Amino acid sequence: MLKGLYTSYSGLINEQSRLDVLTNNLANATTNGYKAEGSTSQSFSDVLAYKIKDESVGYNTARRIGVNTPGVKIGETYTDYGQGSFKSTGNTFDLGLSGDGFFNISFTNKAGETSTKYTRDGSFTIDKDGYIVTKDGDFLLGEDGKIQVDPLKTTEVSQAGIVTQDGVPIDTILLTDFEDYDYLEHYGENYFQPVEGAEFASASAKVFSGYLETSNVSVVEEMVEMISVTRAYEANQKIMQAMDSTLDKSVNSLGKI
Repeated sequence: MLKGLYTSYSGLINEQSRLDVLTNNLANATTNGYKAEGSTSQSFSDVLAYKIKDESVGYNTARRIGVNTPGVKIGETYTDYGQGSFKSTGNTFDLGLSGDGFFNISFTNKAGETSTKYTRDGSFTIDKDGYIVTKDGDFLLGEDGKIQVDPLKTTEVSQAGIVTQDGVPIDTILLTDFEDYDYLEHYGENYFQPVEGAEFASASAKVFSGYLETSNVSVVEEMVEMISVTRAYEANQKIMQAMDSTLDKSVNSLGKI
């Protein structure tokens, strides 16, 4: 009986986790360069099978499976790095990436520590000193470091990422890719940072000036998934209520006979 309560409880927790991911995607549906996230789940039978086949303790070794009980286990959260659609802005410093790769951003945190972050958000502008920066004031990096242009001259950016003014090359936008995106983690709204084990690779992306890559979140799909999550949550609630009603009769009615 109590196992049934646990099963429905674990289901509620899992659906809440899925809902958190979905609502975060919807909140960033209009965020430039945002990559949608998803979540996975594991059933008790999957976890049990994994434990049985675990060779780390040797073959035919009797072992308990810990606190695992029938129910669902929250799996991993993953990121969909698929290409987002382009929108035209006509702004020279709005840069869209087509293909694999990330912009390199010189990011300074509140403690004054500077590090390199990676993003697909190409919404840039120039500050008072002529540096190309993000909306938060972080510097876009080129092969020679921070990219500085003359605000009074016309700037052009080629598909190869070469920044020119009056036909004279200023710098080339630095693009970076990674061998395995599983070694990237979200940082803030739409930055990424590598974790231990990440390996750099050459980027194949092309730069399109006057365009922005939008979020790859499908609002319709997220809403449909949210309806599914809501119904699953309600089903687990009903199971818990049924179990509670049965326990109530067992304790208060059968106990009096």
